[in-house]
Amino acid sequence: MEKIVDRFKDIVIQIATPYSTGTGFYISEYDVIVTNEHVVRENREVAIDGQIINKQIADVIYVDPKFDIAFIKAPKALQSLDVPLEKMKGLSEGHQVIAIGHPFGLRYTVTKGIISNMIHEHMGTTYLQHDAAINPGNSGGPLVNLEGKIIGINTFIIRDGNNIGFSLPVRYLIDTLNAFIKGHHQPGVRCNSCLNIVFESEVKEGYCPHCGAKIRMIKEIDLYEPIGISKIIEEMLSELEFDVVLSRRGPKNWEITHGSAKINIAYNAKNGLNICDAYLCELPSEGINKIYTYLLRQNHQLDGFSFSIKDQDIILSLLIFDQYLNQETGVKLFKELFEKADYYDNILVEEYGALWKKQN
Repeated sequence: MEKIVDRFKDIVIQIATPYSTGTGFYISEYDVIVTNEHVVRENREVAIDGQIINKQIADVIYVDPKFDIAFIKAPKALQSLDVPLEKMKGLSEGHQVIAIGHPFGLRYTVTKGIISNMIHEHMGTTYLQHDAAINPGNSGGPLVNLEGKIIGINTFIIRDGNNIGFSLPVRYLIDTLNAFIKGHHQPGVRCNSCLNIVFESEVKEGYCPHCGAKIRMIKEIDLYEPIGISKIIEEMLSELEFDVVLSRRGPKNWEITHGSAKINIAYNAKNGLNICDAYLCELPSEGINKIYTYLLRQNHQLDGFSFSIKDQDIILSLLIFDQYLNQETGVKLFKELFEKADYYDNILVEEYGALWKKQN
């Protein structure tokens, strides 16, 4: 299993939009990143990140609401990688499978389970039912057999269903890929009426050339425009010269890398609270007491900021209620958080023996 996990690290991609986060995987034979349509829905472009690629913007080039499949244009760095697709030859209930993805925004998690139903039908489409744990953020990731071949796309779960997950069998993906490449990588959309794939060069006045049904192509999707608190936060990040498009991590959520620290910004509309957490360094295995003492002392002295520890991570947090948030004060507070994160990272590592956080 370890060899399989290592093999997939470079081709499993993290995807983020203003509306959601998810997973994708690269297929070299077709030179596309595959994911679920619901992961990229209402977006012409998405942020992608991976083991061997830098975080960047990539174009959505195919959407398919019928089978919940989407393709993203792949960066050149992925082109030498190869992972095979398997049409489930010899697969049956009880076979072990591996689900790979980025649930809850975490980097690269792997879970193991078994196929429990080969022919679960939902809205006219057959799915593989399995019990490998998948969660929000796993959508679009690969389901893999123990030979290291992709047999499905992890697509949805039963809420509170105790690890009941469903994956679209890879035969649907192969058929879609073969139909898509006939358009020579033009952006395309599957028509909901006749189910033909329609390419941009074929559309006339917004209607499917095969059946005449109204169809919306990818280029007609409106670019995202933030409003309300999201607009305020993104204007502040822009003033501080961060790329807000690359920073988006789903609804009212942003992630900034600044120096050695990673800062997560999340807005909770229920209580009107902006939670800004800077993940600094990590606790060592020894000498923890002096770090705790130092952090408690700093908490007593800091005004508006506080330290906490989650698992092994040392976190510096800033809380701002939206009624006190405006461009001027927000920029000042964000800048102070970034500066303090850099400062305390160095102090904790160099003087108190904390460990630099591993960057994925």
